[in-house]
Amino acid sequence: MPDYSSDFDGDTVVVTGATSGIGRAIAIRFAEAGATVLIADIESEPKDADVPTAEYIRDQGGTAEFVQTDVSDADDIRAVVEKAREYGGVDVMVNNAGLFIGGSLFDISEEEFEQIHEVNAKGVFFGCQAAAEDMIDRGVEGSIVNMASISSFVAQRDQIQYDSTKAAVKMITRGAALELADHDIRVNAIGPGQIATEFIDGWSEEAPEKASTDGLIKPVPAGRAGTPDDIAGAALYLASDDADYVTGEVLMVDGGWLTI
Repeated sequence: MPDYSSDFDGDTVVVTGATSGIGRAIAIRFAEAGATVLIADIESEPKDADVPTAEYIRDQGGTAEFVQTDVSDADDIRAVVEKAREYGGVDVMVNNAGLFIGGSLFDISEEEFEQIHEVNAKGVFFGCQAAAEDMIDRGVEGSIVNMASISSFVAQRDQIQYDSTKAAVKMITRGAALELADHDIRVNAIGPGQIATEFIDGWSEEAPEKASTDGLIKPVPAGRAGTPDDIAGAALYLASDDADYVTGEVLMVDGGWLTI
């Protein structure tokens, strides 16, 4: 039988938006699994911790480096992928960086519309492109994991521009998976539900068990909001050999939110 493993020893993983929240949890979990992790973010200081992600990983005996990266700039994305060559090249690319700007159809300015699409959609697209080019050039089987959302599938009030970016992530994932299958590169996405992080101001201050009250969009069948660790586990699965026959999928990690 095949010898499947979630051991990433010797692999190099790039995680965008890994300074705080979900990205930080993903980066730490990959490091715990043996990977060298590049923290690609515009800021190094976390909003939800005292120690920067790369420093925390090194303190725990892992290997990590912070690379200042603005994912809305394709050159910055290519630069962090090039930096990964110093560690052997990208084996796993996690396009996690994201931005939330709320507002109705009539509230959003052209500047805000462009800003959120440049980060959430353009950043994912060129993250896929840069990582795939590196993997193909090196002749390796790689994995790309993008961050979608429940908003990839359902519209939510006062989130029209955010929802449109996450719908784009879903189709970028499926299109890239189709194109890259011939190169043995898998492309998948994660669809988080209501996750208790600083991504939306104040959520991290609420205990996850308060999912069905106080400020969350609607009750969650699982009875709680998700945590960054819930998403990190999904990221490791999709990048691992256990998901070797999985590509073009959006794995929902939403506590059953989409079922009601």
